[in-house]
Amino acid sequence: MASDEKKRDRVEDNYSPTKVKFEIYGEELIEKTVKSSGNSGRVYLPPEWIGTKVKVVKC
Repeated sequence: MASDEKKRDRVEDNYSPTKVKFEIYGEELIEKTVKSSGNSGRVYLPPEWIGTKVKVVKC
């Protein structure tokens, strides 16, 4: 139970009224930094991911 309290405290410490919480289920996670690409941004993903559905969350 102490670990649950620590988790809750950590979440509350990081709380910002401009952020929301997402709960996502998936198979794999990659954390990347968006790079400039012309008038847009780009993130490269593994070629094995081609044709799969992905979701991007801005942190």
